Amino acid sequence: MNKKPTVVIIDDSLLVRNILSDTLSKKDEVTVIATGKTGMDCIDLAEKLKPDFIVLDIEMPIMDGLTALAEIKKRKLPSHVIMLSVLTQHGADATFKALELGAVDFIPKPSSGNQFSPEDIAAVLSLKIKGFSDSKLVSPEPISRPERTDRQINKSFQKPIQVDAIGIGTSTGGPKALQTVFAGIPADFAKPIFVVQHMPAGFTKAFADRLNSLSKIHVKEAEQGDVVQAGTAYIAPGDYQMKVVTKGKDRLIELSHSEQVNGHRPSIEVLFESLMESYGADHLLSMIMTGMGKDGSHSIANIHAKGGITLAQNEATSVVYGMNRVAVELGGIDFVLPVEELVPKMIELLKSRGN
Repeated sequence: MNKKPTVVIIDDSLLVRNILSDTLSKKDEVTVIATGKTGMDCIDLAEKLKPDFIVLDIEMPIMDGLTALAEIKKRKLPSHVIMLSVLTQHGADATFKALELGAVDFIPKPSSGNQFSPEDIAAVLSLKIKGFSDSKLVSPEPISRPERTDRQINKSFQKPIQVDAIGIGTSTGGPKALQTVFAGIPADFAKPIFVVQHMPAGFTKAFADRLNSLSKIHVKEAEQGDVVQAGTAYIAPGDYQMKVVTKGKDRLIELSHSEQVNGHRPSIEVLFESLMESYGADHLLSMIMTGMGKDGSHSIANIHAKGGITLAQNEATSVVYGMNRVAVELGGIDFVLPVEELVPKMIELLKSRGN
């Protein structure tokens, strides 16, 4: 029987510590071994107990969460850090900074100001921890090893058919990976890009703004009825399914609160299926990146089978090799590449098609 993952909870609020500790302990899938209230506590407990996971608040007295996280990384302590984030612009900015510093994920912080109950948040946290453990992520640093960059290459994509749109799906580890992708897209890139990043409501607008600040093209959180523009990237808003639909000569963004698919809203599968319907699979280039589960893996394999170009982020650069692994195993991927090579390969493939 596998050992249950060990967890330390750090938050300056006794109420939050108790809520998370009690609710997680009831789930019987993780073991909460300690709690603390400052960044100093965090470092001491990380040193002494070497927990599998640390759930870390960002704003605390004496030493804040970002400082503690940087120190944990500096000391090469083995714990995976999941941030507790408040639903404010400042909280979102700090969260994305934490992901850059090496936190593997984040969850909304229990508070009277958000729509998530403590039980909901503990359930999500438990799922994330279990997902990491199941993916046998034994080190915060991915293990680099040679990997074939092409498997079962889809010859049908080499036909000179124009690519009209780019679809990207990602989950855990995606915010940092997408920053690498968008920083590499040239200013004259003339295709629309549609992105599903699994992320709670309240964070996707700040995330789109962050990507926009790093990118040479326009990046925005998608809005209902947006007319799709060339050279613009649309980020699916949290808690909405995003589709692209054709109306006359235009393509429009359609958002809805329709049911979750593969446990997600937004779902990569919903987006990818709509892109196939609106553009035709053979006019798509799609990427599936780091993340837990299988959302999007079957739909990208479907795009591949119908002549679209498909890329996947490789295991070595993924925080969790999950959705992308399933897509590769389904034989649905043309090129498996490190995250920093995805955009150069995309540009090369578009040029080879005369785009």
